[in-house]
Amino acid sequence: MTFSDAPGTPGSPTGAPEDPKEVVRRGYDAASHAYRADDDDAYAPWIADLLDRLPDGADVLDLGCGCGVPVARSLSAAGHAVTGVDLSDVQVRRARALVPNATFHRADAAATDFPAASFDAVVCLYMLIHLPLAEQPLLLSRVARWLRPGGSLLAIAGHGPWTGTEDNWLGAGATMWWSHPGADTYRKWITAAGLTPEGEEFVPEGDGGHVLFRARRPGARPS
Repeated sequence: MTFSDAPGTPGSPTGAPEDPKEVVRRGYDAASHAYRADDDDAYAPWIADLLDRLPDGADVLDLGCGCGVPVARSLSAAGHAVTGVDLSDVQVRRARALVPNATFHRADAAATDFPAASFDAVVCLYMLIHLPLAEQPLLLSRVARWLRPGGSLLAIAGHGPWTGTEDNWLGAGATMWWSHPGADTYRKWITAAGLTPEGEEFVPEGDGGHVLFRARRPGARPS
């Protein structure tokens, strides 16, 4: 497996466009605690549904794991082996403290690789939308390869097309950046990656919202 997990880099030279991933990294470093408290139990129905789909002692990859709460913590407590990847130094430090039985890497998910058929499930909640559009279908193709036959993808992405930023995100004093092409494109990308869509759920937020996608790699799960 490979990771790109060098320490965060400073901003771009004056006059050069800033790497959006650096904006995202700084944003989550600044807003980590505002975004997720140590005892947050969000996503409980989605996690429960995933737990019902997992074999005993499953291997699960949590892309954009944040501080490890609630996904990695819930899955680890249920006896599954969780690997988390996140771009934020602060988020990963918190995750290692909050979920000591899981493994966490400070890395760019788009530059991360694992052997084929490494995981029974991949969770990717609100993370694809922080990647440049060109990198998102490539990551979904990698996810399909990392999944074992019968393995599950649980992902949340933007419902409508939009690219933009928000200053002073969550009142933490930093800017955040997002980019998403819309649900129809995500559905096509998931299918093109070789995964079988199994369901969608609209997740409202403010004046818009997101879409929860459930998909599966074709094939029978090894017995």
